[in-house]
Amino acid sequence: MASATPPAPPVLKGDDPIDALLSAHGLRRTAAARRVLGWLLAHPDTSYTHAQLQESLAGDHAEPLDRVTLYRLIDRLTQVGLLLCRVDSQRVRRYQAMPASVHATPHFECQTCHRDSPLAGALHAVDLEKAAQTAIESLRALGYTDMHLDFAVRGVCVDCATSGASSSPAAAGSAA
Repeated sequence: MASATPPAPPVLKGDDPIDALLSAHGLRRTAAARRVLGWLLAHPDTSYTHAQLQESLAGDHAEPLDRVTLYRLIDRLTQVGLLLCRVDSQRVRRYQAMPASVHATPHFECQTCHRDSPLAGALHAVDLEKAAQTAIESLRALGYTDMHLDFAVRGVCVDCATSGASSSPAAAGSAA
């Protein structure tokens, strides 16, 4: 039984998909760039802080990435649109591979596990898309360019709420 899969990124002859993405966005295909982009593409539903990403990459390979090198690389990948940078409710920057649907689909970010889940099925996405398009068109009429709208709902996902409910002090206090 065949399943519908999204189209693969363009692959240059002799290159792997990560190299092709880096080249297509005008970036050098360094070992560090391949590691970082490869890790984030392999974990598309999780957003990472700089420190979390550095720790994850250190466990993945023997040679850790320098903190400054990682900062610069994350910045470059974000500037060319391969990474999404979001600032959470505590004003901490979190990075993840750019989802194809980020410009049109509202998402839920769990403040505990930091998974990012699309909400298109849970909300009336058509209404939200119309509102987003209206806002973008109004700003474009004022001269703003290169815009996208990020509609994020932040809270605790069902999995984290369920697993933490029995040990949470708030849950114990509300049961009394």
